[in-house]
Amino acid sequence: MKNRTLILATVFSLLVFTTCEDYLDAPEKSSLNSEMIFSMLDVAEGAVNGIIHPLAETNAYRGRYLPYYGTNTDCEWFNSPSLTSSAKVDLAEYNVKPNNTEMNTANNAWNFMYVAIERANIAIQGLRGTGAALPGTDLGQLLGTALTYRAIVYSDLVKAWGDVPARFEQVSAENMYIPKSDRDVIYKQIIADLGEAGDLVAWPNENKYTQTVHGINKTFVKAFRARLCLNASGFSQRPDGIRRSVDPDLQPEVLLPVAKQELTEILNAQGKAGKMESSFETVFRKLCEEDYSAGGEALWQIPFGQARGRIAFHFAPTHDGNNKYYQMSAKRGGDYGPTPNLYYDYATGDLRRDVTIVPYAWKNGKQTPVIDDKGTFQVASKWNFGKYRFEWMKRVVTSSNDDGLQKQYMRFSEVYLMLAEINHLLNEGEVKNYILDVRTRAFGGNRTVAESTMNSDLWTALMDEYKFEFAGEMFRKEQLIRWNKLGENMRDTRERMRELTNIAGNEIKPAGRYADVPVNVFYKAANDDDGTLSFYGLNRGEEAADAPAGYTQILWLDKDRFSPQKDEDGNILSFDKIEALFLNDPDTRQYWPIWEYFINNSNGMLKNDYEY
Repeated sequence: MKNRTLILATVFSLLVFTTCEDYLDAPEKSSLNSEMIFSMLDVAEGAVNGIIHPLAETNAYRGRYLPYYGTNTDCEWFNSPSLTSSAKVDLAEYNVKPNNTEMNTANNAWNFMYVAIERANIAIQGLRGTGAALPGTDLGQLLGTALTYRAIVYSDLVKAWGDVPARFEQVSAENMYIPKSDRDVIYKQIIADLGEAGDLVAWPNENKYTQTVHGINKTFVKAFRARLCLNASGFSQRPDGIRRSVDPDLQPEVLLPVAKQELTEILNAQGKAGKMESSFETVFRKLCEEDYSAGGEALWQIPFGQARGRIAFHFAPTHDGNNKYYQMSAKRGGDYGPTPNLYYDYATGDLRRDVTIVPYAWKNGKQTPVIDDKGTFQVASKWNFGKYRFEWMKRVVTSSNDDGLQKQYMRFSEVYLMLAEINHLLNEGEVKNYILDVRTRAFGGNRTVAESTMNSDLWTALMDEYKFEFAGEMFRKEQLIRWNKLGENMRDTRERMRELTNIAGNEIKPAGRYADVPVNVFYKAANDDDGTLSFYGLNRGEEAADAPAGYTQILWLDKDRFSPQKDEDGNILSFDKIEALFLNDPDTRQYWPIWEYFINNSNGMLKNDYEY
């Protein structure tokens, strides 16, 4: 018992208290036998669980990576856009520098992601050393979990920074300082690792580790591997320009059949692989109600505890003032929202719109339209996302900084859309029906309406479907990058917003694709604080003359609301808040630079390659 306690203490200190500073001196070789340590199930479980512990640190995923990566896109933007540079707006508006004060610290996401990778490397080596980590065993499940955790972190590193150091073995004196590797090296390794992990882990609910959405299960591993195959074989910015990989192992004709096989196996195992929820709203109500049961829509969630995590903090509808749903003692929510055109881009009858986008906020326990101090309805400035809602939670959040809602990393509906994408790229197999498998749910199960409102061009329909399905979940940027559509779609979105706020004489009159959007909006207050506001005039074609009795009119758009840029004669040229969607060409700023702190402490090994 004494020896076991010593082993547990040693492993705990190694896996839980390792920090960036610990790597400045090479670790001494442990006198404990790795096989002995990791053959003890409870020790191995602790080691594997400790891999993702660093991601919950204040400046890791919790307070930096998840709030900032993924915006701005063609459907998501920072809700306080500005042409004036600041650390937060620079991150959103493709204007970030290596010394960004939100990110350029020793204890930031980059550091903690490599702490997680080091812990994963230790666990993987230890579990493999036992010789007992085999399919169908607990140790095998843990090895598959460790491999998947490492793949998750490396995938997120590549998404944010492009080429990064590839470290797949423990830190030593010989490999302490290493340069960046081509991302192709990382993609090949983690795609192979997930192939191995898929054989090791169980389906949802098949063993004690896969009973909840926190456990790594076979459905998630296979779906995540397919996503990585799409990203690795797609386009991305390189030091020499935007292109696909030239590595023969990462060509579409090589990786897409691998991805298709993984996704097909998921659908063929429907009885145990999981399924889409029948209702789109139910997906997010279950998330907010903290229903963690496996086998449904959610394939894996980052397991923040109730005292950690800032998902609602950033992405929920704004609450200003404590109420029966909310006790955070400060205004929270609403940091990010939909680009204003998105509301009108959903087809009539698409139930996802009113789940994804809400035109109200909470003020002192009452729902109120999102208006400014002039009474202007902020339809084109600061609406909220609605997938995460304090009012849907079963508990009242009392922490001032953390809400405990979890990041849903992958959902079952993506399985269908990836299959449609792969079949389109390979020019083989079904495309339309896989899109409709997702879209039909959005129209209450009416497949005929779903099809009749879908774009006739299937590639455009597919790209749109990803947007309408996942807006506000911060996955859009990686999709646009792999399609080489980031800059193009961002420019189109800015033009859409210009059409929505078109100036006609001295008034705003929507034009072009938004010519039938009303400018008269009416609302009716809820009878009590858990009711919802009723609106008229938000849907295309709703005329003021037909507004219901008892509704109050509110201003829709005020031409001075968006910090207008004017010529010398006072004519409005554009609106600052719309122009601030991006300050540099997004195609030249697909990645964050490596932060100055880490470059300065890399012994000359790290540099930035993208001219910023």
